[in-house]
Amino acid sequence: MSDAPRPTAVVIGAGMSGLLAAAALAGHADVTLIERDTLPAGPEPRRGVPQARHAHVVWTGGVTALDTLLPGLTEELVAHGARLAHIMGDMVSRAPNEIWFRRFTSTPHRNLVCSRDLLDAVTRERVLAGPRITLRQNTTAARLAGDAARVTGVYLRTSGSDTEEYLAADLVLDASGRGSRAPHWLERLGLPAVAERRVDAGVAYATRVFRAPAPGFPLVNVQANPATAPGRGGIILPAEDGRWIVTLSGTRGGEPTDDPEAFTDFAHGLGDPVIGELLRDAEPLTDVATTRSTANRRRYFEKLGRWPDGFTVIGDAIAGYNPVYGHGITVAAQSAVALRDYAAMRGLLRPGSARRLQKLLTRPVAAAWDLAIGQDIFYPGATDRPATRMERALAAFVDRAVATGARNPRALAALLDVMSLSRPATRLLSPGMLLPMLFGPRRPFLTDAPLTEEERKAVVREG
Repeated sequence: MSDAPRPTAVVIGAGMSGLLAAAALAGHADVTLIERDTLPAGPEPRRGVPQARHAHVVWTGGVTALDTLLPGLTEELVAHGARLAHIMGDMVSRAPNEIWFRRFTSTPHRNLVCSRDLLDAVTRERVLAGPRITLRQNTTAARLAGDAARVTGVYLRTSGSDTEEYLAADLVLDASGRGSRAPHWLERLGLPAVAERRVDAGVAYATRVFRAPAPGFPLVNVQANPATAPGRGGIILPAEDGRWIVTLSGTRGGEPTDDPEAFTDFAHGLGDPVIGELLRDAEPLTDVATTRSTANRRRYFEKLGRWPDGFTVIGDAIAGYNPVYGHGITVAAQSAVALRDYAAMRGLLRPGSARRLQKLLTRPVAAAWDLAIGQDIFYPGATDRPATRMERALAAFVDRAVATGARNPRALAALLDVMSLSRPATRLLSPGMLLPMLFGPRRPFLTDAPLTEEERKAVVREG
């Protein structure tokens, strides 16, 4: 039996990405989790996650990764009121090209549906119960220690103090999200600037919570169309405790406001009025919360010619996405599984391991990035670099795939495999997609939202 001490790891940020990364590392290292905020005791909002107020889903690829990393987590969330919604059986969805999906029930996909506060709270309680994880709240990572060849730890600053404290670590992992200062820290160590790309459709979000008029109601999702800017969309997300979380969105020139009197009127003007109609008699429980920081931002850490041992970046600190696509938590979970598997196979201390790990953690990020900018790049002003011929061709192919999947269950299964980050984009070139795309049979497109008469009557009063 080896007497070698366990490696030590510092994880910066106790959001979903940081929590899951800490869980991934805890089997292989003693982990200190650094968090600048005071974490709530239960499913409550906190300052560091303002986007938590809006509708969130976890795609199938994320559900699988969560249960791989923390077995039984999904079951625990469902016990607290979350829901595993069948996609498309429990969902009414209009695609960006304004095609309604049929509610096929033969696909295997189940998305986890609940409030972000509940997801965070149950995950946080589960992760922090681990004996190898130490949480330090109200503490900020000020800078890295070490040099361009090796990071040896991190300098910390506690709330209300100007004094820096040095904390040594074999691995420092930055999971601090969109506001990550990793590029600046690396430059201070003598490394070159990190290349970045930003695609900003100018999307603003407005969310209001309503009392659910009927139990077991499907998700209702009207996606914005980039071909008819400004793009406007919305989602009704049935959540725990008999609530609807309703999030509306709009790009430049068509943004929703925080005016409660304008909320339902905006929903009526989404191109299809179904969400506005469903909200007509619904009882609001909250005011309107808004968010405007929604740009897609990608940092290409993996392309640096040099990379220090002992440092890795994960999750939204690598890339943050327009939240409308719902891929952030799925990427965080898949990245954490990759981190755990790497640590189990190769350990954390080998020279060059941090560079190899950084490239590995980029893979789930890159898949979600391609899906996000495949739509957002076409909004006016989204980027100073116009879409390439390849990006336009890919977008046209995806439109055909959506049109096929909307009417054919085999093609829908292939499309959802990719959208859920369960399979790579090459799945769209499989016979399950290409044969229906080329030869049919093709049902007619739906002309209206596929709600049943019973569902409509349960929500919308006559007269």
